[in-house]
Amino acid sequence: RNRKGKMQPYRYEMAILSSPEDKTPPSNPKAIQHFCEAAEKSGVGVELITRNDYAQLDRYDALFIRDTTGIDHYTYRFARRAESVGLAVIDDPLSILRCTNKIYLAELMRRCGILTPTSFIFNKYNSSKVNEVIGFPCVLKIPDSSFSLGVYKFDAEEAFHAALPNLFKQSDLLLAQKFTPTEFDWRVGIINKQPLFVCRYYMAEKHWKIYNHDDVNGTDCGMADTLAVKDAPKKIVDTALRAAAMIGDGLYGVDLQEIKGVPYVIEINDNPNIDAGIEDEVLEGELYDLIIREFIRRLDRCHGKG
Repeated sequence: RNRKGKMQPYRYEMAILSSPEDKTPPSNPKAIQHFCEAAEKSGVGVELITRNDYAQLDRYDALFIRDTTGIDHYTYRFARRAESVGLAVIDDPLSILRCTNKIYLAELMRRCGILTPTSFIFNKYNSSKVNEVIGFPCVLKIPDSSFSLGVYKFDAEEAFHAALPNLFKQSDLLLAQKFTPTEFDWRVGIINKQPLFVCRYYMAEKHWKIYNHDDVNGTDCGMADTLAVKDAPKKIVDTALRAAAMIGDGLYGVDLQEIKGVPYVIEINDNPNIDAGIEDEVLEGELYDLIIREFIRRLDRCHGKG
């Protein structure tokens, strides 16, 4: 049955995993509704599931994770389970594994010749070299973090070293990067190695990050605007496509800074924000259709139809 209770044959059945408790979900409720509508319009039945539905995954043909992902998180278990039983899954477990590890990403970009901010991976035994290699102010990142959590800025060496004992309790390795202030970060949304949208994410008010988790009223997020891919700087889009291709053919959001006209990759996100009213500002409903069509392409291929 479809969501209106009428009998309707579907080509495929998709589960969308989300969490009511997620304070910074990758898609807002209206976007989830648009995904459901796009799927049903294309002959794909949709059910919204939560972490409690792990045992039911075998019932579906596809899994779309619209929940904040992490290796030590149920989303990764869902992705692995879905892949193991033959579902088309976004985000796939390998993409989650690669994108959530900022140290892996920094090393991968370096090996592939893609520019990133000057970086230094260190442990408790060589942390004194951060001043020499990076200098201050610097940005410090815990390898497995998202939505600006686990990302810190230190203006002076004394405060940096004072914070290290607690940070090393969370990870044996940390990543230091050169801090370069910008008005906004670029975000290029990509699926199957094709660009979907380009956004400018502005910093939270009076803050150096897009997300300010220390605001007295809760998490504060900066403004954003969206450009058509054709209207965005070609070098930004091309660099993002090169970087995402190193991860796979899934759904990614590549974050970049443009410094003196040169694009630098900040990170690659395996579950990029797709919110109604922001990322869909240009494509509108077509954005949801494109993503659903990619699921159908994968499913058709698995079933020998393409």
